[in-house]
Amino acid sequence: MQIENEEYDFIVVGAGSAGCVLANRLSADPNNRVLLLEAGGRDINPWIHVPVGYFKTMHNPNTDWCYKTEPDPGLDGRSIDWPRGKTLGGSSSINGLLYIRGQHQDYDHWRQLGNVGWSFDDVLPYFRKSENQERGADDFHGADGPLSVSNMRVHREICNALIDAAEEIGIPRNEDFNGATQEGAGYFQLTARNGRRCSTAVAFLKPARSRPNLDIVTHAHTSKLTFSDSTSRDVTGVEFYASKKLTTARIRPGGEVILSAGAIGSPQILQVSGIGPGEPLHQAGIELRHELAGVGQNLQDHLQIRMIYEVNVSTLNDEINNIIRRGLIGVRYALFRTGPMAMGASQVCIFAKTRGELETPDIQYHFQPLSTDKPGIEMHRFSGVTLSACQLRPESRGHINVRTPDARNYPAIHPNYLSATVDQETAVASMQMTRKLVKTSALSKFVVDEKLPGYATATEDDLLQKAREISQTIYHPTSTCKMGQDNLAVVDDRLRVHGIKALRVVDASIMPTIVSGNTNAPTIMIAEKASDMILEDRGV
Repeated sequence: MQIENEEYDFIVVGAGSAGCVLANRLSADPNNRVLLLEAGGRDINPWIHVPVGYFKTMHNPNTDWCYKTEPDPGLDGRSIDWPRGKTLGGSSSINGLLYIRGQHQDYDHWRQLGNVGWSFDDVLPYFRKSENQERGADDFHGADGPLSVSNMRVHREICNALIDAAEEIGIPRNEDFNGATQEGAGYFQLTARNGRRCSTAVAFLKPARSRPNLDIVTHAHTSKLTFSDSTSRDVTGVEFYASKKLTTARIRPGGEVILSAGAIGSPQILQVSGIGPGEPLHQAGIELRHELAGVGQNLQDHLQIRMIYEVNVSTLNDEINNIIRRGLIGVRYALFRTGPMAMGASQVCIFAKTRGELETPDIQYHFQPLSTDKPGIEMHRFSGVTLSACQLRPESRGHINVRTPDARNYPAIHPNYLSATVDQETAVASMQMTRKLVKTSALSKFVVDEKLPGYATATEDDLLQKAREISQTIYHPTSTCKMGQDNLAVVDDRLRVHGIKALRVVDASIMPTIVSGNTNAPTIMIAEKASDMILEDRGV
């Protein structure tokens, strides 16, 4: 495909959860020429499209960037894996398929921070626009969108027991975490269609791929933004590596470059282009073009504490570790698109409050009828289940800074987990609540032993120390190009980069504060809303 001498109305960098949405919506008008650049390859790996395939695609360098954090003091000096999707569909092609929007109050808070048009009432139409809800349309859900949202196809006795256990300790049942209220216990819904993953590449990009005004280039690693001259702040296009050769793509007058490379990639591209905090760029050998102190700052993520229990009923550990039962799982999926291979990363979700005075839940549980050291690693040899809890609104803030001017070199990721006192207190309280759930009459009859962290971890100090030793990311990095007007804001409420012409950021990095739940559905919503704003600003 010849790109060098072509000009585009829109160049979208990153074909992930946001980029595929943008490519579809912006190219719907045949008068708009759109270029979509993706550093990864096509989504042809068959495991991408099998819901449980994340076990094969995470930690696989063909589909995962395989980032690692710097040693983190809050995690006892550990460096941990940070999976991010590197293929068409981005992280929506390797994630756990869990469809959660967050709390209404999350978006009302964004509006209260001064971001016009981002209250829950403002963003709800965009959630509904993208959604093809299996249960049908109502005030909170849409049924005509491209993104399929379906019910869990696998129910197990121990999953039902956990929901009963939650009710036993005062947490109500909730059939719809994305409806009127979030608090409660129930089954997740999945971004799946007929037992197959419905990534944004499947939902949004596939229907648009044949449009003559949409060019898609894979294995295109963006090097930096281009400008009209050495001191200009007017973006003219992007430079990217294709087949190890540097290529430049240009925008037409009035066109835009849109960074949708995610909470790591978008700030990295800005920084290597000379846009960001002055001193870190100077240390990396990058000439400052425009100082924006917040680029790469304000990093937020959900940290999960996985507690593992041995139980007296069969779990996926037993089924996967037995060659005959494992074969039957494959046959069941091939014939009926159901069974364990149609599962998302977790089955039961609980949103709960660790303190009675809270208005909304501050922790979220992901329950899996299996146990393993981490996805992609073999199952434990005992019948195990995992109760994972994460704090929904952490106060700890980290940062991302490039090390060199070369965008092919990974940046330094400093999450700064558990640095805030409230985060430490919530971590301990979540572990205590997990044990409270396990001791209920509904669940205790199934539990044989606590394998991780183990009952010898008893005091609050012990629990906090163990949290530092065993906790992992739950794969929700956000907020490194935050929306707002303060001194750390990178984009305005129309997602235009402050002080730079013809440049926007559209992905999870623009969240001023992380949403209270999984981040894929909110990222899709952000791209839906951004598409309308971009076309409005263009006068379309």
